[in-house]
Amino acid sequence: MFDSDRMSEELRALKVDVTRLLSTAGEEMFESSKDRAEALADQIRAALTELGETVDEEQAQLQGIIADRPITSLASAFALGVVVGFMLRRH
Repeated sequence: MFDSDRMSEELRALKVDVTRLLSTAGEEMFESSKDRAEALADQIRAALTELGETVDEEQAQLQGIIADRPITSLASAFALGVVVGFMLRRH
């Protein structure tokens, strides 16, 4: 009536099938995640490159302004230092 050997064989076969399916699904998920991570890394690299170029342009422009008006730049830096000093003294 109840064949325990047959049931054990079917359970083993089911275990093997489930293990194989989970392994395959895990590999696919890993590859998909890896592809997404690489795409995100490429976007970050592009953004950092663009940011670096922008910073270089702004630095060149700032150096030009400072070179054109050295007294005004020095006075502005001094005033900023005084303000920051007062702010830090209060805290």
